[in-house]
Amino acid sequence: MKCLEKDKEEMLAFYDFPAAHWQHIRTSNPIESTFATVRLRTAKTRGCVARHTILSMVYKLGQSAQKKWRRLRGFKLLAEVIRGVRFKDGERVEPVKEGELTRVVNI
Repeated sequence: MKCLEKDKEEMLAFYDFPAAHWQHIRTSNPIESTFATVRLRTAKTRGCVARHTILSMVYKLGQSAQKKWRRLRGFKLLAEVIRGVRFKDGERVEPVKEGELTRVVNI
């Protein structure tokens, strides 16, 4: 229980991002499936080809996997996340001005 209390902020960090991004933050499946494909191909050809050939093959496998990727939900909000706009429980939070309370803005 102490471990959960100690790491609570890190475990719930995805709530500080737009709600549309939560599903993508919680899963690593796209990364794992892409690397599984690359790992399978490179394991089959190990020792048979030069380093440059393997790198070219991995690059082409990445390009092939990219065709199956779906667009990130809420991709239009990425610019705000990069600019440092704050989100609380998935909603945009306006900066606090002198004498005002924090406002949550529906997206």
